[in-house]
Amino acid sequence: MGRLDGKVALITGAARGQGEAEARLFAAEGARVVLGDVLDADGERVAADIGPSALYRHHDVSRVDSWEAFVQAATERFGPPDVLVNNAGILVIAPIATITLAEYRRVIDVNQIGCLLGMQAVIPSMTARGGGAIVNISSVCGLQGTAGLVAYVSSKFAIRGMTKTAAIELGPLKIRVNAICPGGIDTAMGRGEDFGAVDTSAYFSGLPVPRIGRPDEVALAAVFLASDEASYCTGAELVVDGGMLAGPTFGQV
Repeated sequence: MGRLDGKVALITGAARGQGEAEARLFAAEGARVVLGDVLDADGERVAADIGPSALYRHHDVSRVDSWEAFVQAATERFGPPDVLVNNAGILVIAPIATITLAEYRRVIDVNQIGCLLGMQAVIPSMTARGGGAIVNISSVCGLQGTAGLVAYVSSKFAIRGMTKTAAIELGPLKIRVNAICPGGIDTAMGRGEDFGAVDTSAYFSGLPVPRIGRPDEVALAAVFLASDEASYCTGAELVVDGGMLAGPTFGQV
């Protein structure tokens, strides 16, 4: 018996990386999963690989009409959603002095507004079903500043605030809302490929858990928060960072 048996889960940014790992693990735990992304070839591949318990739909999280179509497609195939994982995210590398307003807004639209629209999209059906679970993916960059990532950091701080506010507002509706704050995870973004010719291996080897994290380790946290095992958890932030935020090492003693 799976931990998510009988549940319908919507997962954004599910074509690769953390979202793909979440989709695969949710399905393995008994959920019927609806994958949303703009990377159609990758998304279709993942859904086909999972099998009949998965459905892929092109989905731009920054658009209200896309959310409406996404929820409708899920409902028509599997039934109303019980779980939403707001995983989709992008970043732009630029300092405050030079980032353009268009670059800043694009990150906010996907990461922050996308999270808001996702919650709004599922509240009616979750309320009608008597409750549900929302998992918002923030970041360790939502817990501390990071040079060169002002838009990304701003969006991830905002997700934490929205999560806590939503937990308060939606608690009476039996909808739990929690956040995960991953550290460096072994995806294109987490490996630093988006940062150009930067060797991040030395940094990760210096963590208390001396390696980069795996996407499935974030997925395991998401499964817990989506499952009935987390029935008394709402407004919480689960940090999955290998000890990155535990404090400076100053070398090993």
